[in-house]
Amino acid sequence: MASKNKRMRMNWQVPASKMSHQTFNPIRNIVDTMKLTPHPDKEMIALSIGDPTVFNNLPIPEHINQCIVNKVQGQKHNGYNPSIGYEDSREAVAKYSCTPGRPLTAKDVILTGGCSMALDLCICVLANPGQTILVPRPGFSIYKTLAESHGILVKTYNLQPEKNWEIDLDHLESLIDDTTATILINNPSNPCGSVFSRNHLLSILELAKRHKIPIIADEIYEHFVFSGNQYHSLGSLSDDVPILSCSGLTKRFLVPGWRLGWVVIHDRHDAFHEVRSGLLRLSQRLLGPNSIVQAALPEILSGTPQHFFEETLHYVEENAKNFFQRISRIPGLRPVEPQGAMYMMIGIDIDHFPGIKDDVDFTERLVKEQSVFCLPAKCFQFPNFFRIVLTIPKVKVSTACDRIEEFCQQHYKATLTNGTGSHSS
Repeated sequence: MASKNKRMRMNWQVPASKMSHQTFNPIRNIVDTMKLTPHPDKEMIALSIGDPTVFNNLPIPEHINQCIVNKVQGQKHNGYNPSIGYEDSREAVAKYSCTPGRPLTAKDVILTGGCSMALDLCICVLANPGQTILVPRPGFSIYKTLAESHGILVKTYNLQPEKNWEIDLDHLESLIDDTTATILINNPSNPCGSVFSRNHLLSILELAKRHKIPIIADEIYEHFVFSGNQYHSLGSLSDDVPILSCSGLTKRFLVPGWRLGWVVIHDRHDAFHEVRSGLLRLSQRLLGPNSIVQAALPEILSGTPQHFFEETLHYVEENAKNFFQRISRIPGLRPVEPQGAMYMMIGIDIDHFPGIKDDVDFTERLVKEQSVFCLPAKCFQFPNFFRIVLTIPKVKVSTACDRIEEFCQQHYKATLTNGTGSHSS
């Protein structure tokens, strides 16, 4: 007989958890509800997918594949591994990530199942439900998805397209209050393709130091920087601010499906004493990343030929130049020239496209009429821009630009009628 204090279900209506209700991915929500019907006579060109392996035009070196094959055939890494990763693999990441005057050891590294898991660990270890994290706008939607699923609040600070997407530091500082747990910095940037200068990074660190706020650095595109620009990790510049840096194999090594990422702890003044223990405990929830991939990690990091990185970077940079030159000449579009990563953001003078409501409507029509799919920047909380991916085959760059130009020629109007009935240009 059931206890009178025990609540009994009367039917099979099983509720979902609060966490599941709080989990929301803006990109998937927007894209999945868009009306995407390609032109029947034109092959679809997807400029929207941030997966550099989609077109099979950027092969990885045989060395990387062989590292995995050797570990599989060796049959020594088929069991459970430490939740934070093998020590020699963590030591390899420490060596890969250290800079002059900023030594790192294996104890400063936690291996994770991809960079998104690294970000999740960092957000969870620094913020409690009801506290706030500050993230960029435009910014990758995973930050908001991860934080809000745990009941952590999100405030967005502005990036400035007219300044190559530098942070509006005054706006950032205005958002800081007693609930602020951490500031998340993404450099190089998805979706912007920007690379912050050393001076700008120092200004960010000075702000964080003034308010004693730790930083989460999403640096998954580290070293993916075009000529004329230079990458500086935040950890390499900080003397005072404690930083949790997130990166992985995903982008630079072109193996996103291998799901191998890491957190690098840049501690200052033993500020992260409790955080280190917290990261260890959080890592034990899922017991670490794939044992084979992490076992191969030391050889992948140390032995991948430099020419692979140089050739990949050159390929993407050439695409970036071609896109920028072509799109800059199209009336109604305002591309912001990228400095790195794999993306470019393009502004839309939406008032000059009568009948088109916003960036979502623009991109839906572009698919319908020209079979070119770009990601509307509403996905990044930045309306009337769209993002394109720069890793597509070169032959598709020209075709995509031709189609975007044809679309704009059909819809762009140089002269507009304002609300009074008079004309303006």
